Amino acid sequence: MPDSELLLSIVRKMVEDDYEKLARIMEGLDEAEILDIMKVLPHALSAKVISTLPPNLVAALLIQLPSEFIEKIIGDFDPQRVSDIILSLPEELRSDLLERTPKNKKKLIRELLTFPEDSAGRIMSRDYLAFYVGIRVKDAINKIKAMARRKTSFSYAYVVDSDNRLVGVLRMFDLIAAQGEVTLSSIMKKDIYTIDSFSSREDVANDLKAQKYSAAPVVDRQNHLLGIVRAEKLIQEAREDVAEDFQMMVGGAPEERTFSSIWFSLRRRLPWLHINLVTAFAAAAVVSFFEDVIHQITVLAIFLPVVAGQGGNAGAQTLAVVMRGLVMREIPKGSFKSLLMKEAGLGALNGVIIGMVTAVIAWLWQANPFLGIVVGLGMIVNLIAAGLAGAAIPIVMKKLGADPAQSSSIILTTITDVVGFFAFLSFAVIFREYIV
Repeated sequence: MPDSELLLSIVRKMVEDDYEKLARIMEGLDEAEILDIMKVLPHALSAKVISTLPPNLVAALLIQLPSEFIEKIIGDFDPQRVSDIILSLPEELRSDLLERTPKNKKKLIRELLTFPEDSAGRIMSRDYLAFYVGIRVKDAINKIKAMARRKTSFSYAYVVDSDNRLVGVLRMFDLIAAQGEVTLSSIMKKDIYTIDSFSSREDVANDLKAQKYSAAPVVDRQNHLLGIVRAEKLIQEAREDVAEDFQMMVGGAPEERTFSSIWFSLRRRLPWLHINLVTAFAAAAVVSFFEDVIHQITVLAIFLPVVAGQGGNAGAQTLAVVMRGLVMREIPKGSFKSLLMKEAGLGALNGVIIGMVTAVIAWLWQANPFLGIVVGLGMIVNLIAAGLAGAAIPIVMKKLGADPAQSSSIILTTITDVVGFFAFLSFAVIFREYIV
């Protein structure tokens, strides 16, 4: 074998053993460089590599490739994955990529795209076991045995009529225990729990939890069997959503991974760090406004981070609770005012308790009761503001059509720093003659 071919085979073997690492490296490259790599790799390996990339990046790459290349790569993708990629494209390009997908998957993808983004129809799996109601038990068992040789296993089998309407469900135990000559209609369970294809993901998750099922069939309004939803998949997606929201709250990118390349992470994080720098200077400007007071009473500088830090922590607690409420749809319409009042009241109580503790510590530490009063009052004001901001920021962002998770933490920190510094130093001005 020529040296070049040997080297290429070694590289391919290394990539195949750790294709996820290559994907992380590719995220930091330009699209043209990624395309060059994909053209060198075998199609099956290219599909493995880009399957771990964010859907929007995959979409941008695929529309630049020849049709035959796309067909070979997408042929290895799950239809649901392809639908996610298509939805990442601008409206005018979606139909073009759909037309260039393999014919055997095009119909399934079209069906998936007709369902709302967060519905059961979009997250269901087509990998399920179904039998015609009139077949015999022994024939069904033979089919299951054949599938077992392909390392495919199922806990339940579904029974349909000639129009693919769901009429029953079978447990594997009942199927094995039955006599071989009887038909499935005589042993199937007819009382079936089903999920409407247009049900929201949150409703499906809650129903599966209440019913204690690991999976459930998805049907349309005519009770045609369309697929199944697995609780395991819902849990995985919920974890991914929480992780993405957490990254976005602090200015990160949802598509960034632990071993994304340095340049990819830098491009995603640096813009938000600049925004955070601007907000930090806003807080510094407030402090500079009271420069003369701090110069006269230098002990105030000791308590600035204490007031700001407590406000930031209290606001983060509120923000986490409200974000969860939005994700789980626990906040009904028209409850915005009552939520603000509740968090403001909680902030006031926390402020009074923490403020009193801080005031006593400041008094004993610096032997000045008025300094304790200033610190305590500043703490109360800041914790009230933290509760209001933590509740208001995600809800207001959602009402404005923005993602509630997008850098909420940066906005919250700015508010608590500015309010905390201003309140604390303003009280210091009022009580100046008693502190000096």
